Amino acid sequence: MSKVKILSTQQIQQKINRIAFEIFENNFNEKEIIVVGIEGNGYKFATILVKKLTEISKIKFTLAKLTLNKQNPWKDDVELSLDLKKANNKIIILVDDVLNSGKTLMYAVKLFLNQPLKKLNTVVLVDRSHTNFPVKADFVGLRLSTTLQNHIEADFSKTGKEEVYLV
Repeated sequence: MSKVKILSTQQIQQKINRIAFEIFENNFNEKEIIVVGIEGNGYKFATILVKKLTEISKIKFTLAKLTLNKQNPWKDDVELSLDLKKANNKIIILVDDVLNSGKTLMYAVKLFLNQPLKKLNTVVLVDRSHTNFPVKADFVGLRLSTTLQNHIEADFSKTGKEEVYLV
């Protein structure tokens, strides 16, 4: 199986910078924003994004991790590392690495449906444009049309050496 690098570390940093500024521009009057990373690469991406956001803004950013069964999200409960009541009347930024079918984001969003939120936005590094669910990403690093046989693999295993591959 061959891998083709589609985003280098520098390109990922540029995309994170742009996304961070877009989030700040859309929310500059806020006092606190909760950034929720989906366990795995989504959380790692969210951690990097929060670091950049705190560099460019005086807004308080609270980072939380959302855990769910990505293969069968309806089987297990979705868990949040933060008390859900702390999200009341706040802006939530939900972060994942790749938007494939939209299933993961759909079930992640479901956790917040019964909460009185101010706003919920979604962020992905790569959007494959193959959604099967009515989910879209509000902030996207790269939109890439692929075949259904292709996969996007984000590698966040080495800090400062993040890369994205088409497999």
